[in-house]
Amino acid sequence: MAKVTMPQLGESVAEGTIGKWLKKPGDTVAKYEPLLEVITDKVNAEVPSPFEGVLKEILVEEGATVPNNAEIAIIETAEEAGGSAAADAPPPKAASVATEREAAPSEPDTGGPTVELKTPQAPGGAGGAGPAGSDEGPERAAPERPATEREVPERAAASAAAPPTATATETPGNADARMTPAVRRLLREHGLTAAQIAGTGGGGRITRDDVTNFVESQRTGQPVNGQSAAAASAPASPAAPAAPQSQSAPTTAPAPGASRAAAPAGQPIEFPAGADEVLVPMTQMRKGIAAQMTKALLAPHAYVQMEVDATRLVAFRDRAKRDYQAKEGTSLSFVPFVVKAVSESLKRNPTFNAHWSDQGLLAKRRINVGVAVAVDEGLIVPVIRDADQLSIHGLNAAIADVAARAKIGKFKVDDFGGGTFTVDNTGYLGTNLVMPILNVPEVGIVTMEAITKRPVVVSTPDGDVIAIRSVMNMVLGVDHRANDGAGGAALLRDIKAWLESVGPNTPIY
Repeated sequence: MAKVTMPQLGESVAEGTIGKWLKKPGDTVAKYEPLLEVITDKVNAEVPSPFEGVLKEILVEEGATVPNNAEIAIIETAEEAGGSAAADAPPPKAASVATEREAAPSEPDTGGPTVELKTPQAPGGAGGAGPAGSDEGPERAAPERPATEREVPERAAASAAAPPTATATETPGNADARMTPAVRRLLREHGLTAAQIAGTGGGGRITRDDVTNFVESQRTGQPVNGQSAAAASAPASPAAPAAPQSQSAPTTAPAPGASRAAAPAGQPIEFPAGADEVLVPMTQMRKGIAAQMTKALLAPHAYVQMEVDATRLVAFRDRAKRDYQAKEGTSLSFVPFVVKAVSESLKRNPTFNAHWSDQGLLAKRRINVGVAVAVDEGLIVPVIRDADQLSIHGLNAAIADVAARAKIGKFKVDDFGGGTFTVDNTGYLGTNLVMPILNVPEVGIVTMEAITKRPVVVSTPDGDVIAIRSVMNMVLGVDHRANDGAGGAALLRDIKAWLESVGPNTPIY
């Protein structure tokens, strides 16, 4: 029997929560077919099956949090199933047409027994952290799986069959409803109980959206996506009183004379009447980012900055983008050019394609470039693997793919972990000078700032003239334990030279 283990979703992520099993015991599983969803502080990633065969047993239930490399399921591989069938086959003399018709099928019954799932109590502390185990993703502290097409009409029919009126003492939800630890923490942050929330997930499961919709219905007094504002009057258990209509739910007693309220994280901050301050609780993603940034600042940072003349790059991209859009169905951005320049330059500056460890510099053969992606609740850094082996088109397609999945919070296990260098694109927001923080244990990170037109002195055969050029600042962050300023300047100089050499003969494919 082959054992499936919990994968590591990011360098600094030490554990994961089973969000949903996509297969049940007895189901046939193809190699690399999605087997389950795993939730970390930053992302909700689908985990592919590492084996082909039959899912024999689920060892960890939905909602449970386990460390990396823990055994979570058992799969009977195709080779084992074949050997078992051969051993159980009757002798040739006993075989007959009737026997063959009555024999058990070689394929397993895909309608195997169901497993009763129980959600354990949420852990008290915050989980692992890190932008590579986020997020945001292209990352959604604990995004839930969206409803299937089959579930939607079932829910609509259930809603239509519900009584038209309800008393204020009735509770819309189930106090024993299943949910992930992240959703349990969200309930606690808002002073709510499961009995107050009508779960819309499979089997009445309470999702993150159910909680946020309920909180919004309390704030506005209007139903939001099926969550009724009248549920706010439902009695709560003594251990967790319901938040009042004004969303005033301080986690600590305010100072005398002060008024404090709690605001839902990730939403516009509104000050209730009489409140002079609002506490915005941290989401799991923000907790992960905070922990990773605190760890990163233990590394001594040094910075190198250069201006890149992007005039030829801008002209090349402007000429190519219309045909590229028509052919590929997606836009051609500047990011793949920078990632390509970084990948080629890291070959000549290998001490930056590395991780720092207590024993020294751990150089990496493969060039795996992380691309920082902003999401609603923070930042994630999915990884483009073997970036130096990809064309500009290949890089553009890979970046567009992960950015699209970041918007819906759907990632693959391979999107995170193993990054060797990071590119941070804040320029699309108009920045001109950002001092990036290292994505430890990586030892280098580079920013691409806004491309702006500036008057520049240009040398010509007839002398110096002032010309309008497209210029982009780039800032390289260096782990000073691994490299010095001179090494950083050499790397940034090579990146600059590659970008300035872009011209009509630069291949896209």
